[in-house]
Amino acid sequence: MDNKEYKLLPKQERSNRQLEITRTFLKLGFLAFGGPAAHIAMLEEEAVTKKKWLDRDKFMDFFGATNLIPGPNSTEMVIMVGYDYGGVLGLINAGVSFILPAMLIVLLFAVFYVNYGALPEVGAILDGIKPVIMAIILNALFRLFKTVIDSKKKIIFALLAAILYYVGLTEIGLIISIGVIMMIFDNRDKLKSKLFSISLPMIFLVFLKIGAFLYGSGYVLLAFLESEFIEKRGLLTMTQLLDAISVGQFTPGPVFTTATFIGYLLGSFPGAILATIGIFLPAFVVVYLIKPHIQKLRSSVYFSSLLDGVNIASLVMMAFVSINLGIASLFNLTTVIIFSLSLMLMTRFKVNTAILIVLGGVVNYILTIL
Repeated sequence: MDNKEYKLLPKQERSNRQLEITRTFLKLGFLAFGGPAAHIAMLEEEAVTKKKWLDRDKFMDFFGATNLIPGPNSTEMVIMVGYDYGGVLGLINAGVSFILPAMLIVLLFAVFYVNYGALPEVGAILDGIKPVIMAIILNALFRLFKTVIDSKKKIIFALLAAILYYVGLTEIGLIISIGVIMMIFDNRDKLKSKLFSISLPMIFLVFLKIGAFLYGSGYVLLAFLESEFIEKRGLLTMTQLLDAISVGQFTPGPVFTTATFIGYLLGSFPGAILATIGIFLPAFVVVYLIKPHIQKLRSSVYFSSLLDGVNIASLVMMAFVSINLGIASLFNLTTVIIFSLSLMLMTRFKVNTAILIVLGGVVNYILTIL
């Protein structure tokens, strides 16, 4: 749905949609532990499977498109879905609702860190949450693979993407390679006949640049931050940077809220707010500019094949991230049992993922202190 179609809806329907967007993405913002792969899985569960705001094919087209543009992919997906369901207001509403909980939690940790010189111990709770997140990702991957990998040709491209990723091809390299190869392969007959000093403004501008030019997931953020704040400006130590990245990783919501932590270290509360706005603002602008054209471009035989290839590569990367997360998350019998029970309760009994996340953290914490 574009913004014009949204404006034609009755006023009460528009209000209901905005309220639904706020509730949905505030919940995701508080519960979306586990990084971009987990965010995408939980977003698919909420927006496609439960609420049916859009179908899975459209969701995957959005996913492929966000992997072709710079910025935090999972946040862009949230903004894209909000835009599709609630127009321009939904775009802003979804993004702010998703980012705000993580920003506030990270800001709380930053205040604690500055005042006490250390981070609070939450390891046991997080160890219980990770297996649940792993189950959520696996469940979503299964549904998405069934939608996207629907032919022998796409299976072959998925295997090729897996091999290239395994041998060390970068994320953006993999996405572009598989997308372009598939576009050429699908249109090979047609192509034969054609040519072929620290200040608040500085904090804002640096994070604006990072948000505008960083490709891939939030995990690439470390190299950018090291270059900007350690090598170029000498404003942070490596220990402070790693602590900031750690907070962004173990809190819910987008990993890019690491910017909130660093902004607070460099410029207190105004710095935290400006850093957060700076790093996320490009995502809002880019999604606003490209979303109206995605469905039109889908009708192009060239772009359609490109997007199919990008979708395949994106899913394969998500699968590899899931494997790495699984290795890190399932490290003892307790976490394996939590993972297995979570997967069973989700797939067989359709238990709400928010309940499972809370139970996973609480159960593991109790078992740890006993």
